[in-house]
Amino acid sequence: MNKCSKIHVKSLHLIKKSVIITNMDIRLTADQERAKNLITEWYYNTDNTFFVLSGYAGTGKTFLIDYVVKNVLCLKAGEEAVFVSPTGKAASILVKRGTPAGTVHSLIYRREEDDFEVDENGEVIESERLRFVKREEISSKIKLIIVDEASMISADVLRDLLSFNVKCLFSGDEAQLPPVNGVCPLMQLIDYTMTEIVRQAKDNPIIKIATLARQGKTIPYGDYGDSVRIIPKGALQKTDRKKLFLSADQIICGLNKTRNALNNEIRRYKDIPPTELLPINGEKVICTLNNWEKPLDEKKEFFLVNGIIGYANNLREGYDKIAKMDFRADFLETEITSAFDVGVFTDGKYAHGYGDRAVTLADGSVVHEDDYARLFRKKAVADEVIDRFEFAYAITCHKAQGSEFDFVVVFDESWAFKEEKDKWLYTAITRAKEKLLIIR
Repeated sequence: MNKCSKIHVKSLHLIKKSVIITNMDIRLTADQERAKNLITEWYYNTDNTFFVLSGYAGTGKTFLIDYVVKNVLCLKAGEEAVFVSPTGKAASILVKRGTPAGTVHSLIYRREEDDFEVDENGEVIESERLRFVKREEISSKIKLIIVDEASMISADVLRDLLSFNVKCLFSGDEAQLPPVNGVCPLMQLIDYTMTEIVRQAKDNPIIKIATLARQGKTIPYGDYGDSVRIIPKGALQKTDRKKLFLSADQIICGLNKTRNALNNEIRRYKDIPPTELLPINGEKVICTLNNWEKPLDEKKEFFLVNGIIGYANNLREGYDKIAKMDFRADFLETEITSAFDVGVFTDGKYAHGYGDRAVTLADGSVVHEDDYARLFRKKAVADEVIDRFEFAYAITCHKAQGSEFDFVVVFDESWAFKEEKDKWLYTAITRAKEKLLIIR
C-alpha cells in the first residue's frame, strides 16, 4: 500500500508530534505538524484557490513544503505539482537543493513576436520584437503550484497566476523587507506563520543572530561560533579591507552612496583604473532594469530582469554605436552570446561607451540620446531601452533579496530604514549560507 493512502485527511488532527510518520525517520516539530495539517485541509477540503505560508529563517519551511508535497498530498497518476519562483536566481536555489523549479513568468506567460513597429515618422515597419502575453491555459496535469519567495511577486503577476484557477501554495517570510514598490498583497493574507526554530538550526550562529535581529534586539559585537563576527567600522584596518572584500562572495549595504564607494574601492583593488568606467572581462555586474526581450539562456527560460547578477565579457562596439557585451548570469553555467547593451552607472553618472549619452525618461527608462525625441513623442517601447547594469561587488539589501551567498559581508546601515530597520538587518543576515561578517 502507498504510504500516502495510510493518512486520512479527516483524521490528521489525531497524529501526535511524537509519532514517526514516514519511513525516513523524520519527526516534524509541533509547528511543522500544524502547518502540514492546515495545508492538507486546504488542499483537499476547501475551495480556496491559494494558501499563504510564512516561515522565519530556521523553521524548516522549505523542508516542510517539500515533505508535504511528496509524502502527504499524494497526487494521482498523471497529476503534477510544480515549483516556481519570481526570479531565475531564486529558482536556481531550489534546483541546487534538489527541487526542479522554474520561474512564474515562464509558467504563465508565452512569447509572442510582433510583426510590426512604428518608425520615427509614424510609419509601420517590419519587426521581430518579442512581447509576452498570458497563456490561455497551462497544462491540465498541473494541480498544484508552489511559489517560493512569494513576497517578491507583484500584484499584476499574482492576478494572472490566480486566473488559471489552479491551487497555489505561496511560501514567504513576513520578517523580510517588502518589495521596493510597496507591500506584497500576499503577505497581508497569511494563513499560517511558522515560528519554531528546528533543532538542527538552533545552534547555527547565523540563525541565532537573525532571530535577534527579527526580534529587534541589540546584537553585541564579537564572534558567534566560527561563522559569524560583528565588528565596529573602526576595527577594519585598511590592510585588511582588500583581502576581506576580495574574498567575500557578496557585500551588502543599505545606501547607494555606500554601494558606489565600495564598488569603486574594490575595482581599485583589482587594479582597474578609475577612468575605466565600463566593465572589463569578468567583472561582476547586476541588471537594474527589466528587459523581457533579452533571454539569458538558449532555451529562453530566464530573462534579463532587475536584480540578476552576473559577469560581463567581450566588451565591444555594436552596429548602433552602443557598447555591447556578453553576459552570464551567476546561476547559469554558460553565457549567451547575443549582445547586451552596456549601460553602467557609477556615482550617478551614466557611462555608455564610445562617447554616447543616454536619457532617462519620466518612467525610469534609459534610452539613447538619438532616440529621445522620437520616444518622447511616441512613448518608449521596450526594445528602445538600453540595458542597464551597475557594478555588483557591493549591492543593496533590496537587490540581494531572493539570493543567497556562502560568505556575506554586511555594512549595517539598518538605521536608515527607520521602522523597517529590523526587517532590513534580518534580510541582510539571512542572505548568508556559511559565513557572515557584520560591520557597523
